[in-house]
Amino acid sequence: MAKSDAVMTIEELSKYLKISRSTLYKLAQEGKLPAQKVGRHWRFHREAVDEWLKHKAEPNR
Repeated sequence: MAKSDAVMTIEELSKYLKISRSTLYKLAQEGKLPAQKVGRHWRFHREAVDEWLKHKAEPNR
């Protein structure tokens, strides 16, 4: 993975996860998705998102 791919914009993450931008904004604002707000823009670390997905896929015990 190139360094430039380590941090994604909302548009890039939307394509990566195949989820609408509005859903991603909601998840980020609610703190359910690992994200950082830089000024008015959200940024997402690919590794953190991948870990989040892995934990979401695990069955609750």
